[in-house]
Amino acid sequence: MVGSVIVLNNTIIGEGWHKKAGEPHAEVNAINSVKDKSLLKQATIYVSLEPCSHFGKTPPCANLIVENGIKNVVIGIVDSNSKVSGKGVQYLMSNGCAVIVGVLENECDNLNKRFFTYHNKKRPFIILKWAETKDGFIDKFRDETSENIPNWISNEYSQQLVHKMRAEEQAILVGTTTALNDNPSLTVRSWSGENPVRIVLDRNSKIPKDYNLLNGEVKTIVFSEVKHNIDSYENVIFERIDFSENVPQQICEILYNYEIQSVIIEGGKQTLQSFIDANLWDEAFVFTGDVLFRKGLKAPIIKKTSSEMKEIGSDLLTIYTNN
Repeated sequence: MVGSVIVLNNTIIGEGWHKKAGEPHAEVNAINSVKDKSLLKQATIYVSLEPCSHFGKTPPCANLIVENGIKNVVIGIVDSNSKVSGKGVQYLMSNGCAVIVGVLENECDNLNKRFFTYHNKKRPFIILKWAETKDGFIDKFRDETSENIPNWISNEYSQQLVHKMRAEEQAILVGTTTALNDNPSLTVRSWSGENPVRIVLDRNSKIPKDYNLLNGEVKTIVFSEVKHNIDSYENVIFERIDFSENVPQQICEILYNYEIQSVIIEGGKQTLQSFIDANLWDEAFVFTGDVLFRKGLKAPIIKKTSSEMKEIGSDLLTIYTNN
């Protein structure tokens, strides 16, 4: 997520942003938006992330800046991707550009926290999400006679916010119990945007093939110990892992290989708590609904971390940050 503006005499003469992977970068769009290219030699280009200096899906932006005679470059933050990581700054300086780095660095870091987590920690940016009652339960006790539908805790506004979150992240994950109890679709329905990749833990292949998660509507990755007949499932990928070892770490490694930069962990207490205990999480969104269950399945526990609270109608949203 990169933005760029080009300024001359305190006036913005060009601007652009990176719209989609594989499409022109912010600097390219900003330069292309300037009608009189002769002005670029006296202008300053501002960009929130270090310009690339390598050929990837698009040509290097550092080269384009030099080719257009822009001599003043202000960069928000250095790109931690090993393919860039200071090389863009070095190229610009070696070609006569005056470069300033680290302007609004914290804001630029937060803007691309998913990207930086993926490249620095070699795993997706992990968001935990659950709803709990005022007395601390995330579900009622279930038995074989229970319907395979959610026991709703949060209100319609919180539910819409969750769909907005789904549209903003690359993947969403649930455990076996949630899949069996709720038969979720994990799609974006109350918001506009693309559906995230669905990820489900199904150690012993308990999820029936006619359940929503295996309907092929959305790309789905299933983690299992049981060998599956992959050809019989459309748009579903099976990955075998060892459920007796560090499951969250194994999941992170595989999702990294799939180039998934962010994932929402929804699901039951066991799945959520396993990521908390492994310290493999970055943010947690906890919705506290204005309801009581009296008894049921207790909510996960997060200890010693910073948080902020917001009101969403009758719900209280607490956002935890794992520093």
